[in-house]
Amino acid sequence: MGGPPNYQPALSDVRILMVGEDGVGKTSLIMSLISEEFPDRTPPRMEEVTIPADVTPERVATHIVDYSKQDQSEAVLHEELKKANVICIVYAANLPDTIAKLTSYWLPTIQEVLGESHGKPVILVGNKSDEAEISNPNHMEQILPVMNQYSEIETCVECSAKKMKNISELFYYAQKAVLHPTHPLYVPEDKELTQMCKKALVRIFKICDQDNDGLLNDYELNQFQIRCFGVPLTNEAVQDVKAVVKKAVPDGVLDDSLTLNGFLYLHTLFIQRGRHETTWSVLRRFGYDNTLQLSKDYLYPPLKVPKGCSTELSYEGYQFLTALFEKFDEVGDY
Repeated sequence: MGGPPNYQPALSDVRILMVGEDGVGKTSLIMSLISEEFPDRTPPRMEEVTIPADVTPERVATHIVDYSKQDQSEAVLHEELKKANVICIVYAANLPDTIAKLTSYWLPTIQEVLGESHGKPVILVGNKSDEAEISNPNHMEQILPVMNQYSEIETCVECSAKKMKNISELFYYAQKAVLHPTHPLYVPEDKELTQMCKKALVRIFKICDQDNDGLLNDYELNQFQIRCFGVPLTNEAVQDVKAVVKKAVPDGVLDDSLTLNGFLYLHTLFIQRGRHETTWSVLRRFGYDNTLQLSKDYLYPPLKVPKGCSTELSYEGYQFLTALFEKFDEVGDY
């Protein structure tokens, strides 16, 4: 189950803020991305860089902002933190002092400015990983407790501007953290979906359960797939999905159909495998925004009626409401 998303992204552009101690290589990372080679010389700070939508993996324009303690005030930092969609805190993997600054300054400052439950994704960026292999080979042992302490941290990317290692991946992950964030969907400590995510998926399951029997049969699974991804499932793919669920969740398949528990398990599996975009495709197709609330455009679609005109249901609208009524008319008395 799953495929190419056919929804419009929740944002038309993404703003990435790069912060960190002086000398950790923030500017070098940006310049290496743009020029595709390690720069011989770097300024203290780069001006804002805009990458057009047509050259990014998610087809969304990306703005990269470079903050420098040396050149800019703390007031500017606070302003940029508020404007950013995602914050990348760069540290030098070979310098333990810059790692210590993550918890002594950067993460507390972000929480102070945005609030402890700000929900804005943060990515830790371990630059100079090539040098850390010799001088600080166990630096990830210092990073893991930090990731466990701060739930807003989406991931940690080890990279090297000098060796051109994981440069494009870093900015891809930053973009993905905004468009397909983990925080609203999943609680890593519990290895479970959030309550908000479960509630949304239960609603979607019930909508797709056309015969109202509490199960998704092969036809309903196919209709769900077409609605969310625009392509049908082959019979082999349907059987594979049910086999995966049945193996992991004893009550995930009943009467050769997918149960609600099986449906929730599939989305847990997508997220655990890093396929957040699949679950977000489903959620957005059914009207949810990044906070897992039904969006205003979905609840109140614009309806413009010219002066002097009236409105009436289309044939498709009449059919939809009739089918909805019949679905919930359990006793069949109309």
